[in-house]
Amino acid sequence: MSTKKILLADLINAIQNTININSDEVAELDRAIGDGDHVVNLQRGLDALNNIKDELATMNWSAAFMKIGMTLMSTMGGASGSLFGTLFVSMGKAAKGMELDLTAFSEIFYQGVESVKQRGKADIGEKTMLDTLIPVANSLVRDAQNTISLAVALNNAKAVAITGMESTKELIATKGRASFLGERAIGHIDAGARTSQLMICAIVDVIARHCEQREAI
Repeated sequence: MSTKKILLADLINAIQNTININSDEVAELDRAIGDGDHVVNLQRGLDALNNIKDELATMNWSAAFMKIGMTLMSTMGGASGSLFGTLFVSMGKAAKGMELDLTAFSEIFYQGVESVKQRGKADIGEKTMLDTLIPVANSLVRDAQNTISLAVALNNAKAVAITGMESTKELIATKGRASFLGERAIGHIDAGARTSQLMICAIVDVIARHCEQREAI
């Protein structure tokens, strides 16, 4: 079995596991200030990715990211499906002809997050998934530019994802259904920021483990 196939399978499994384990918490967060269907939609999208993970393993990274994005768009529905789909489709476009080292991936992810900002007409500080995604994108680019080691860059990405997610608790929402609540949204973490953080942390852990295993061989 190829290294890429193992990595993709592990990534999808890890993301599914962390979302399923935390599904009750995420649903509660979403019911407090959102529509309450975020985690169900996300689980549907992840199930669809699990069904095509063998197909994804045969593609180059650009095509795989594009396929992931289109699959999420078509299976998740709602705003989150559109936004997560946009993230990966844009990453796929940015990844064309690139080898996936830290420098390349940092730029690819940054371009994906920029597309989410444009699609959602949102930015950091508005109590959305971008409060997790933007700090992670900025951290990866900064570490790549400073030739920080992959292990340190991964730890930094994980830390800023958590900090970004936690920051949404004290923010007033200006996008989506939560924006109608005004100050009543304060005190609640945004569900999209939480699931984004959970997935990023799961991805970091898988990549770090694969790197350790490769070095041990």
